[in-house]
Amino acid sequence: MQEQLEQKSLSSDLLLEVVRFQTEIVQMGIDLGGVMALVAERSQLLTGAQGAVVEMAEGDEMVYRAASGIAKSKLGLRLKQDQSLSGYCVRHGAPVFCPDSEEDPRVDKEACRMVGLRSMIVVPLRHNTDTVGVLKVMSPEVGVFSSADLKLLELMSDLIAAAMANAVKYESGELFHRATHDALTDLPNRALFYDHLHQQLANAKRSLEPFGLLMIDMDGLKAINDTYGHRAGDAAIKEFALRLRAAFRETDTVARLGGDEFGVILRQGGNKDTADLLVKRLFADIRQPVLFEGNSLQLAASVGCALYPDHGLTASDLIETSDQSMYAMKRQHKAAAVGAAG
Repeated sequence: MQEQLEQKSLSSDLLLEVVRFQTEIVQMGIDLGGVMALVAERSQLLTGAQGAVVEMAEGDEMVYRAASGIAKSKLGLRLKQDQSLSGYCVRHGAPVFCPDSEEDPRVDKEACRMVGLRSMIVVPLRHNTDTVGVLKVMSPEVGVFSSADLKLLELMSDLIAAAMANAVKYESGELFHRATHDALTDLPNRALFYDHLHQQLANAKRSLEPFGLLMIDMDGLKAINDTYGHRAGDAAIKEFALRLRAAFRETDTVARLGGDEFGVILRQGGNKDTADLLVKRLFADIRQPVLFEGNSLQLAASVGCALYPDHGLTASDLIETSDQSMYAMKRQHKAAAVGAAG
C-alpha cells in the first residue's frame, strides 16, 4: 500500500477548507442527516474524487445514507457487510485503501461495477467506542488516491464523529433516527426516502403490485421568508409537514427531501384514483392558513404523480415523471395567479 500512496502532506489551503467546513457543521447543529450529506459533498470536492458516500452499518448490511457524484443515484443502496470493503473497514475499525477494485478480493465487485468505481479509500466512523459506518471516496479510474487524501478523509471522519456525539449520547436507535430524519420536521429525510423507494421497487418487482410516487413542492415559501422572516418560514414548513403527514396513510412514506421539496411513496393502491383522492385530501388540508405571531400565512403546493409500472420501472424514471408532472402543475398555478392579478 505504501508504494501505491503518493507521499505528500496536506496543503495549507486544504486545511483551511477543513476549518471552514467544521464551522458549517457546527452551524448545522443536530441535523446528522444534513451533516452526512455535506461531508459526502465536501469529501468528493476536496479529494478530487468522482463520488463519495457515507454508509451506516445496519444489522448485517451497509447502507448508503449520503451520496454524491457518481454514487448520488445509488442513495439507499444496501450491501452485505461480510462481502464489501466497507464492511471490512467496520469490522477492523481502520482505514482501507483499494487501488483497483477488480484486483481486490475484499470488495463486492458487482456493486463496484454498478456504481462505476474502480479505486477508493474507506475510513471508519466511530460513535463512542463503536464503528457505526464509513466515509468513502471513489473514482472510476485505477490508482487515483494519495496519502494526503487518506489524511484528509480521516479529518473529515473526525468531524462526523463529533457531529454524532453532539446529536446523540449513547442510544444507537437515536443515532439511526438522527441520521435518517429531517431535523426541522422529523419526517424521513432524502436518504431514508430513497432507501424506502429502492425497497418498494424490489418488493413490487417480486409481487407485481403497483405503487405510486408523489413529488411535492411547497409553493410560496420564499414570499413568506421575504415578508415575515425565516422563523415564519420554518413554522410554515413544520405545519406543512404535519398536514402532509395527516393527509396520507400510515403505510405511506412521507419525507422532506430538502428545502421546500417533499416526497411520498404510496405503498398500497398504486392507481390514479387512489392517488387523486389522497392529493385532493392534501389540498383541502393545506388551504387552511397558518397563524404565526398574529400573521396569517397562506400555504400552497404543487404535486406530481408517477405510478409503477405504468410510468417507469426504475427510481430515476418514476422521479423524472413525477417531477415533470409537478412542474406542469406549478406552471398552471403561476399562470392562474397572473391571470387573477390581471
